[in-house]
Amino acid sequence: MAFDVAADAYDRFMGRYSSQLSAPLAEFAGIEPHHRVLDVGCGPGQLAAELVERVGAANVAAVDPSEKFVAAMRERHPGVELVLAAAEELPFEDDAFDAALAQLVVHFMADAPRGIAEMARVTKPGGVVAASFWDARGRRTPMQPFWASVAAVDVETGGRAVQVGAGDLSALLEGAGLREVEETEATVAVEYASFDEWWLPYTYGVGPAGDLVSSLPPERQEAIREHARDLLGEPPFTIEATALVARGRV
Repeated sequence: MAFDVAADAYDRFMGRYSSQLSAPLAEFAGIEPHHRVLDVGCGPGQLAAELVERVGAANVAAVDPSEKFVAAMRERHPGVELVLAAAEELPFEDDAFDAALAQLVVHFMADAPRGIAEMARVTKPGGVVAASFWDARGRRTPMQPFWASVAAVDVETGGRAVQVGAGDLSALLEGAGLREVEETEATVAVEYASFDEWWLPYTYGVGPAGDLVSSLPPERQEAIREHARDLLGEPPFTIEATALVARGRV
């Protein structure tokens, strides 16, 4: 599994971006102090940190199918109800939460429509289901320099690159029967002091990009690396990325 990695590997690869997305997602979902909230596909806890700050640990529940991420969550966020589970089989009763959120995870679900339907099932009538994902079709993801370099040196991706674009999240929410569906954007930026600070996390096996790098022989990895070095230019440099953020009411 491309996310069966150590929590600190995720932190260095994507956590620096996802932590910045957490507040915009929670804000767009309308999370208030009295809400009970579910974090679906919580990873090592970037969104959970924001939710705990807004509603308190006792009002946050979280699920993830990765044992390593759940273990990290237990250490980082004591008091949060944690369950090792997939989005498609949420271990909660109907109408258990005021909101269910999924950050950067929907299109990694084995069955995204079912996952969204489960999020809607466990959310109270009138409650909010919200999700975010990078705008890959718009070429506005944190990994855009990487995927551009992969294409430039003619490395076969094996279908690993996820092609999500404007309207896709809204369509999933509408398909689950949610109403008042809206979509917006959130842009974040991460500065890198050196090229290796940017490149090394791609070698940790995190997500589709890390899975691709791990599958390649050293010479093909080096070809991607050197093209990306030329593309990014002299450090320090900043990577901007834009996520699509959608919400709907049960």
